[in-house]
Amino acid sequence: MRRGRWALALCLTLTLTVTVTVTACSGGDDEKTTLRVLAGPDLAVLEPLLDELRDETGVELDMDYRADADTGEGLVPSTGKGGGGGHDLAWLSTDRSFRLRHKDTAQRLLRTPTMLSPVVVGLRPDVARELRAKVPGGRLSWADIADAAATGTVRFGMADPRQTGSGLSALVGVATAAAGTGGALRENDVSCDRLRGFRSGQKLTADSTRDLLDDFVDHPGTANALITYESDLLALNSGGRLKEKLEIVRPEDGMVLADFPLLLLDPDDPDRRAAYDKVVEWLQRDSVQEKIMRTALRRPVSPSARRDGQLRAPVGNALFFPDQLAVVERLLDDYGDPRRRVPDQVIFLLDFSGSMRGERMAALREAFADLSGADSSATGRFARFYQGERLTVVRFGGRVLEERTVTVDGQKDLATLADLVARGGYGDATAVWTALDHGYRTASTVVADDPERAVSIVLMTDGENNSGIAYEEFVRRYEARAAETRAAVHTYPVHFGEADAGALRRAATKTGGRMVDAQGSSLSEAFKEIRGCR
Repeated sequence: MRRGRWALALCLTLTLTVTVTVTACSGGDDEKTTLRVLAGPDLAVLEPLLDELRDETGVELDMDYRADADTGEGLVPSTGKGGGGGHDLAWLSTDRSFRLRHKDTAQRLLRTPTMLSPVVVGLRPDVARELRAKVPGGRLSWADIADAAATGTVRFGMADPRQTGSGLSALVGVATAAAGTGGALRENDVSCDRLRGFRSGQKLTADSTRDLLDDFVDHPGTANALITYESDLLALNSGGRLKEKLEIVRPEDGMVLADFPLLLLDPDDPDRRAAYDKVVEWLQRDSVQEKIMRTALRRPVSPSARRDGQLRAPVGNALFFPDQLAVVERLLDDYGDPRRRVPDQVIFLLDFSGSMRGERMAALREAFADLSGADSSATGRFARFYQGERLTVVRFGGRVLEERTVTVDGQKDLATLADLVARGGYGDATAVWTALDHGYRTASTVVADDPERAVSIVLMTDGENNSGIAYEEFVRRYEARAAETRAAVHTYPVHFGEADAGALRRAATKTGGRMVDAQGSSLSEAFKEIRGCR
């Protein structure tokens, strides 16, 4: 009898001190196991299925829901093995960022995709109708969404890409479509000019998808679109919280897929490995995949599982996630803090010397027309002027001829901008460095008055400096300016015609910008490429 009491005490002690618990101690014949799981909040919807999992496999999942699991940062090990917090498994919406940031740790983990959900766009029906009417065939792309965001037609909510897997996947999808390469983003594909119009449309953000959906419902006038996982939008549409359901748009130029991986954090532990294999085998059954689909509204990973309703809609082109951490970090840095969105100001220094008459001036006017919405190409829609953007046009010849600032709020402001570029008043010389010094004087005032506003200078000239101050004098004045201005404001020259490429390149290097050569392309392409971005 004493031996039985001792055995019972030993079993109770083991139950309290280890994660893997064998119920043979209590007289049963089957091994019972409890695995502690670090889970993203998106996995909570599967709770109703976990009792079935336990009853059919003998494995109980003790779910620990944490916001940092959205990015996989909760997996960072405190020792050489496994994840922090004493977890046996991790179940995430995506682990892509984690795998880039912690390659050595990620490589040793067992990984099994469990379900799929693409990042898509949910539009209020009236907005969807308006956008589809402008597109042949009505099939919308990320370029269409970016263009509509730039004009203020689309005001969207998206979770913070620095904090959530859904937000980061959405940002990667838009940036990949904007690059137009058809492959994974490379570092030189990331350019803030292609995302400025898109990001100007973000009116709601949150540190979790759940909070984002709540904010969208609670503030119906703030946003008319949501960018998140397809499953989130399907659940929102079926939940009775909206006056009218959102129309789900699966962009033609591709989507990033979340595959909700289940990770075994210590593959060398045979008991945990055996329990993990049981869980994986159960999750991959077609019958279970179909239950997951109906419960979580996510697509089965099993090709033989039956799809229901809207989940039969084709995903189309699956976009690649970047394979370099530097790409993701640059993308996040360029996109900035969604809560601190101050529109940029670009100061355009435009050469109106006599040599610009005729075809060259026509090319300049065409470039501004394209940036104002005339260019219907994908790159044109990503790079256009956007609502709230402040644009300063400085016309110069042998001296500064005119300066005018326009804040884009609609078509009327874009017409004013076109008029500024169209009017005459050519100069008889080319004072490149006088104009650039004037640009920095204007920029210094903006930086002092509004430190949160990003300011950049675009200098376009077709000739060499033959009037006004010399380059050396510009440098002297530039170096005497406030450190805040020199650190924040960079010059992006556009080399055109007979301009001195070497001098323009020196000015770009001196001020932290870069030169774009328009000799082998149009001014329109050069302006789209540069837009004040590194």
